[in-house]
Amino acid sequence: MQGAFGRRKWVALCAGLLAVVPRFPGYADFRSASVMPDRQEWEGFKALYLLPVGRIIDTGNNNASHSEGQGWALLMAEAFDDQPVFDRVLAWTQQNLRRPQDSLHVWSWRPDRRNPVEDTNNAADGDLFIAWALERAGRRWHRPELTERAAAIARDLHERCVRRVGGRIVLLPAAFGFEHPSYTVINPSYYVFPALDAMARLHPEGLWRPLREDGLALLRESGFGAWNLPADWIRLTGKPEEPPSPAVGWPARFSYDAVRIPLYMAWAGLLDEPAARAAARFWSTRHPAGYTPAWTDFAQDTVAPYAADSGMQAIMRLVLDPQARVADLPQVLAAPHYYAAALTLLARLAAFERTMLL
Repeated sequence: MQGAFGRRKWVALCAGLLAVVPRFPGYADFRSASVMPDRQEWEGFKALYLLPVGRIIDTGNNNASHSEGQGWALLMAEAFDDQPVFDRVLAWTQQNLRRPQDSLHVWSWRPDRRNPVEDTNNAADGDLFIAWALERAGRRWHRPELTERAAAIARDLHERCVRRVGGRIVLLPAAFGFEHPSYTVINPSYYVFPALDAMARLHPEGLWRPLREDGLALLRESGFGAWNLPADWIRLTGKPEEPPSPAVGWPARFSYDAVRIPLYMAWAGLLDEPAARAAARFWSTRHPAGYTPAWTDFAQDTVAPYAADSGMQAIMRLVLDPQARVADLPQVLAAPHYYAAALTLLARLAAFERTMLL
C-alpha cells in the first residue's frame, strides 16, 4: 500500500513539474515522442465511426458530428502517428465546422437537417481538443502551420470563453448562452486539464494557468450527494456566501458528462484531487443492484437502473488502479456506441501517457 501511494505521489509530482516548467529541456516532444500501442484499437474505431470524408459519426445521436468528436479523432490520429487521417479529419472540420468570425468551431453538424449547422455556437471542450491536437501534431510532424492554427484557437477561445465570476477565473461552456444576470452555468467536464497546460504554452499571455488552478478549486467545492461527486452542470452566482450548486435545467447527476472529470484528472496526474477520490469511492461501492451504475442522481442518491458501459468502465479502471496499463482497459469493439468507444480510446491514451511519467 505504501509503495503504491508513493508511486501515485510521484506521478502527480512529475505532472505538476511539467505543467509549471513547460520549457523544460525535452518537454516539447515528450508526449509526442512515442506512438500509442495496439494500433488495431484505432483501426477498429476508424472502421466503425470515421467516414471516408473525415467526419466522425455519433451513432447514439442520429450520426451527428460534433467539434468534440472531431477533436478527439485528431488527438487519436496524432497519438497513433496517422498523419493521413489527421489531415482528412482536419480538412472536414475546417470546411464544415469553422466559424467565419473567429478560429472556433460550431459544436454540432446534423446530416438529417436541411441546414446541417442550425446553431453557430461553439463548445469550449471541442475547441480545446482541436487546439491541443493541432499543437501536438505540429510538434510530432514538424508542421508549424498546425501550431499557428492551434495558437489562433487558444487566443479566440480565451477571448470568447474565459471569464471572471466573483473572485475566480472560469471557462464558459460556449461563447454565449451560459452567462445570466445573476448566475453563470459551468460544465466542469470541459476543464480538460492536460489541454489547459497546452493552451498556456500556445497563449502565454492568457489566464490559462489561473483558470486551471481555479478550476481545481471549483471542483473541490462542487461535491454533491452521498458520494460527494461533481455534477454534470453547475451554477455559480459569484457570491462568496453561495457555493456552487447543480445547475437548474439539467438533471442533478454525476453522469455522462461528469464521468470525464476523473479521466482528465488521471491524465494530468491529479488522482489525489477530491473529485477523483470521490469517483473512486462511488465505483468501489458494492451497490445493491450488483453492478456499477452508469450514474447517480443527487436528489435522492438514486442510481441508474443499468450498468456503466465499457467507456465508463475504462475510466473507472484508470482511476481505481494508478498502475493501470493500456492492456488492462476494455477494447474499442466492446463499446455499444461511439461515445463509449471514444471514452475507451481516450482512457487508453491517458493510461499510456501516464506510464511515460513513471
